[in-house]
Amino acid sequence: MKIYTRTGDSGSTGLFGGDRVSKNHPRLEAYGSVDETNSVIGAAIAHLPSDCQPLKELLGGVQDDLFIVGADLATPVDAKPTVPRVTQAHVDRLEQAIDRLEEDLAPLASFILPGGSPGGAMLHVARTVCRRSERCVVTLASLESVDTTVIVYLNRLSDLLFVAARWANATLNVPEVAWNAT
Repeated sequence: MKIYTRTGDSGSTGLFGGDRVSKNHPRLEAYGSVDETNSVIGAAIAHLPSDCQPLKELLGGVQDDLFIVGADLATPVDAKPTVPRVTQAHVDRLEQAIDRLEEDLAPLASFILPGGSPGGAMLHVARTVCRRSERCVVTLASLESVDTTVIVYLNRLSDLLFVAARWANATLNVPEVAWNAT
């Protein structure tokens, strides 16, 4: 199978279920942003050293989940094809991971500046891209039917990515920089 099909050369693309929509459709913006989140997480994993192996494995699982999120968003709720959908179990796994990582962290006393180690900094970038993905899905949900569990998942994922950045920096003994409001 060739990578190019030429079916999108006119500026449209096919959704699961057969409908064709413009490539600037909010649905494509939503799942394209999720794909970007997945790519940035992959870059973060590549920047994490072996000291962070448990985190790398956790994030690899998140990348698998993001393919489910993308398939869910690429498939209208009433479409005939059956695709995996995001469930509360996906959200629960994120919350459990957040709780596990936070056990190793000092409580936050102030806002912190994004940065730190290369991997930690990339996780902060992934968090901001994830927040944009969430906003894109909220926009789509205002126009079409979307399972709200996707929104909850992305909201929780951005929390996980924040905590993961802190955990990576703490594990690597890279101090957090507190935001100075002056």
